[in-house]
Amino acid sequence: MRIGIVCPYSWDVPGGVQFHIRDLAEYFIRLGHEVSVLAPADDETPLPPYVVSAGRAVPVPYNGSVARLNFGFLSAARVRRWLHDGAFDVIHIHEPTSPSLGLLACWAAQGPIVATFHTSNPRSRAMIAAYSILQAALEKISARIAVSEYARRTLVEHLGGDAVVIPNGVDVDFFAEAAPKPEWQGDTIGFVGRIDEPRKGLPVLMRALPKILAARPQTRLLVAGRGDEKEAVASLPAELRSRVEFLGMVSDEEKARFLRSVDLYVAPNTGGESFGIILVEAMSAGAPVLASDLDAFAQVLDQGAAGELFPNEDADALADAAVRLLADPERRAGLRERGSSHVRRFDWSTVGADIMSVYETVTAGAAAVATDDRATGLRARLGLARD
Repeated sequence: MRIGIVCPYSWDVPGGVQFHIRDLAEYFIRLGHEVSVLAPADDETPLPPYVVSAGRAVPVPYNGSVARLNFGFLSAARVRRWLHDGAFDVIHIHEPTSPSLGLLACWAAQGPIVATFHTSNPRSRAMIAAYSILQAALEKISARIAVSEYARRTLVEHLGGDAVVIPNGVDVDFFAEAAPKPEWQGDTIGFVGRIDEPRKGLPVLMRALPKILAARPQTRLLVAGRGDEKEAVASLPAELRSRVEFLGMVSDEEKARFLRSVDLYVAPNTGGESFGIILVEAMSAGAPVLASDLDAFAQVLDQGAAGELFPNEDADALADAAVRLLADPERRAGLRERGSSHVRRFDWSTVGADIMSVYETVTAGAAAVATDDRATGLRARLGLARD
């Protein structure tokens, strides 16, 4: 099958949607399908052979974050050229409502279109206001996928219609088989995320850290991600700042080793999450997970059975739970075991097969319509009435 995938966000800025698209494309390529991904990218960005650049993106505030999007006449021309050259059997557009390539592709594409909705935002005024603009494009979509029940709910409440829920995928074995790194082991708490994006929750974890260190002074916090490191620890007493180690951006391989090494992974995110791919990666690596009780996180963690939850933005509750878990190796082992079992439902072998089933359904439907149209045309030319 010839598959065209549209990424709305800049390829050179790491994010959950980009990682999902990358892994989905590579999964289908391994199965023998022809895949091309169209994505915004700076000119100097090294791209995999299956990615086509649609040009430089610009930063735009979106869903509580800053997304790097691509929109305009030049982008529209590149979208049309990519669609023409690709002659795809199916187009898979991610975030078709964002002002980026997905919306442009929706307007320009013909044939079967599958759309995946990642955003969970129950009060999106922008989406409501833009409905009349989006409607014509959305009507062209053959099938809708939401990455979680909460992303589905956002879609239904703002745009109408419905979607099948297919979660983000992870190569579970890649994380499960990573080798721990000795220097990251031993009374360590892990955090992965953009340091200077408040909704990722690092400030909440920093507020909890003095209480954690008072009970367990040997504990270290390891932080992987880009951002202002000095600003991140500015709220901590000076004598505690040495207990925080910043690793900067890490590769996928290093992230897997990181998650295999830490005693506890903490996800203190405060909102704007429709899924929680880092939780799935942590469980895949066998890391016990402690996360804020966002609806999407609770769903990924099986309502707390596969990882512990604490009240969102409650630093004291986070600290109490972290101290308790760090002091209880049996509890952590239980979470590790349940998480490793639960996470198998998110493996690409399952998720990819579900997405391919959607592709096959819409392409079969398009073929049936095309066949029916040809038959109707032939009957008309022959002057025959249809039963």
